[in-house]
Amino acid sequence: MTPVPPGSAASPAPGKAHHRGLGAGPQRAGWALRHPLQSRRALGGTCSIPTGGAPSTQHHPSRPSGPSGHAAGGSAAPQRPAWGSPSRRRGFLVSLWLEPLFGGEARPEFPSRRRAPCAPGPASAPSPYSRAARGRQPARPPARSRPPPAARGRPPGAAAHGPIGIRNGSEGCIGANRQLENPATSVAEQIPARPEPSGDEIWSRDQEKMSERPEAACRPSRASSITSNGSCTSAGDSPEKGKKGIKGILTSALKKMKKTKPPSVRQVLDLLEEQKLCDAAQHLIVLEKSRSSKSEEGLNTSQQDIESVYEILKHKVFSILKDSVLLAKTNPELLQQAVEALKEQEKEDQNYMSENPPDENMQFRPRKWKELWMATVKESVEARMKDTSRTPRTENLSTVGQNLLHMGKTMKEDLTVVVKYIKQLYPPEFNVFGIYAELYHNYFASQAKENAESHLEDKDIYLLLSWVHNIYPKDMRKDHVLAEELEKVKLGSLLPSSLSKELEKKYLDSEEAAVKNSLSKCLDKEIQRWKEDQEPEKLNGHFQSELLAIFVIQSVYSGQKRAKDISVAVGEELSHRLSKELPAFLRSYKDAFEDFKEKSRKHRYYRPILIANINNCWNFRDYAEKNMAEKDDNKASILSTLSDIENSGFDVLLQQLFAQLKPIYKKFTENKWDSSNEIMNEIIKTTSKHISDFQTLKDPFYHAIVEKIHARLVKEYIVRLLKRKVSLKSPAQQQNLAQHISKNAADLEAFCTSKGSQATWLNSALPKLAEIIRLQDLGAIKIEVATLATTYPDIRKRHLEAFLHIKANLSRSELKSILGYLADTTVSTLPGALLFSNVNVS
Repeated sequence: MTPVPPGSAASPAPGKAHHRGLGAGPQRAGWALRHPLQSRRALGGTCSIPTGGAPSTQHHPSRPSGPSGHAAGGSAAPQRPAWGSPSRRRGFLVSLWLEPLFGGEARPEFPSRRRAPCAPGPASAPSPYSRAARGRQPARPPARSRPPPAARGRPPGAAAHGPIGIRNGSEGCIGANRQLENPATSVAEQIPARPEPSGDEIWSRDQEKMSERPEAACRPSRASSITSNGSCTSAGDSPEKGKKGIKGILTSALKKMKKTKPPSVRQVLDLLEEQKLCDAAQHLIVLEKSRSSKSEEGLNTSQQDIESVYEILKHKVFSILKDSVLLAKTNPELLQQAVEALKEQEKEDQNYMSENPPDENMQFRPRKWKELWMATVKESVEARMKDTSRTPRTENLSTVGQNLLHMGKTMKEDLTVVVKYIKQLYPPEFNVFGIYAELYHNYFASQAKENAESHLEDKDIYLLLSWVHNIYPKDMRKDHVLAEELEKVKLGSLLPSSLSKELEKKYLDSEEAAVKNSLSKCLDKEIQRWKEDQEPEKLNGHFQSELLAIFVIQSVYSGQKRAKDISVAVGEELSHRLSKELPAFLRSYKDAFEDFKEKSRKHRYYRPILIANINNCWNFRDYAEKNMAEKDDNKASILSTLSDIENSGFDVLLQQLFAQLKPIYKKFTENKWDSSNEIMNEIIKTTSKHISDFQTLKDPFYHAIVEKIHARLVKEYIVRLLKRKVSLKSPAQQQNLAQHISKNAADLEAFCTSKGSQATWLNSALPKLAEIIRLQDLGAIKIEVATLATTYPDIRKRHLEAFLHIKANLSRSELKSILGYLADTTVSTLPGALLFSNVNVS
């Protein structure tokens, strides 16, 4: 293409262009920016710089131009412009300045009414500041006066490059992070060593108007935040409105040149003041590297200044991290800023260590912030575990108990916050939850050990063992939020095994002594109650003194349950110990009962008190039957002692009845059973009166005492038959006696059964004796004797010989034969059914 000749419609008169100078700056500068090489060649005679309002080529006499602005024909040499005027000199300087700024690509577009393309000249070498030469540079936030990318002739979304790199915008700190990802290349090395141009060389008239304070590199907007990958980002900056004219373009270019400098200490302090800790950390790293690379800005900043700012940053970061548990929910953004700053420093330490030999020492690297973080977390954990004021005071809880409650509650709540809010802020290699969990556990364990080694009260020993064996491993470590994470950490017990065993022994000794003392006090109160002139209370028609059994059993049961709440092993050990204390207590109880029975016969409520104490035995018996093993020797001892108390009470209660029945039974032998039916009626009547008094016994004991009466009535009847007072020779007399005995046996069985006797084993004794008397055949008699001996194995020859005295018609040899057969009989299948052993033969 050729320039437009003078006089064309697209080109104003030369004089007018000269008069306006650079008045139409945007149009003229736009052409110069788009065609820097052509503008330079214009000075050499190839192209010309337009001087009119619209961009166009200058008039060359040898080149007529058409309406389109192309050469009308021929290739005559172009006319050289008159370049001595200030406007032409200024245009030349602009073209020289802007060409290296934009490096031949991504040049900004400026609004113009017309474009006059210039014929291309020879290709020039790429600018050292072009994007290809520059590489990827840190992004910078856009100046507020700059138009959006599309307005500058760049496709939307394309990166806007300045003299050094990406302009400062929403990607500001991402670029800074990219610098840190390549620590081998410092920021100072990436900044071209080009002197900043003076304003007098470009423009002199508008220098003060165009000068602006450059913003700090990588300075985020007011809505700064941290992206998910850990880089600092800025959002919320509105694009600057485009400035028209060469003044705005050059101002922006000058600002970009100024922004290529490393950040200053003042800028970092401003970021710290704004709590932008991540950005401040990154800027300090840049400053640190610029000093290492001996760049101009780095040399202007002393290491002492950098370290002073580092101390401020460190103080802010670790003050925040110390309160991580509180800030995690109240101010998570601030906590995240501190964590990101920590991560930046740790990453820089790793980069330094990977690039430098281990023996090459640097005064300020590595900074070891991760180690400082661990120390800070430990300090925070200990402070929170010590601050008992945060846990409300619990009534009736000792200082040791309150401290245990506070530490357990704090540990559980804080670790829950770590899992939900803090853990995800850190990279996995920090092992955040593991560090926190171990620190809380270690502090808790140290305090538990200190308490265990000190002199503790009994209740504090119990509380500490409960935390060690039950609450800590079950309620807290099995929490649904913490269980999975704690399983990975594998925390141990709060106390060493040896110390735990020692503490358990103290507890068992103390608990055993406490239960023993409690039982003794219960017995003393019961004995004192017997001495009072007061009838025992009735419950459901039964006399009771159940407070003794209730208190004793409750003391034993509560002790066992408390021990089991600590652990199964401790519970079993205490149960074994207390199983020995209960038999000892019952023996003492039996002795006290016997003493009362012998010394208090004249007590107004003597019999009711006896009945009440017999009823007490049922509660102890029921407890032993349900809670003690069958093979436990202590259980057998308990049941035996209870049986002694019951039988002793029965004997006293039945003493009067049996004394009244004895003379009535003598009438059988005195009258030779002539009036046996009347005598049996009298026995039943007398017994019935006494049995009504035993209704105040509990049902099991009532049935037991009725059985005793039943057995006594049968026994006394047999005694009368063995008195050798009656001897009958004729079979008729023997059959008559047998009928009387059978009738009396039937009446006695009916009476005892009606009163509740369940001793059915007694019902066949008198009928079998009557049958032996009735029988006359020797073989039949032997069979009946064998049956009797099988049912009642305690019958002896003396018993049978005395009984057979009634059958006077038996010869001596027959009697001997019958007695000999008794020796060969089998043992009874009911060894407990003893009837004849208590019968004395005269």
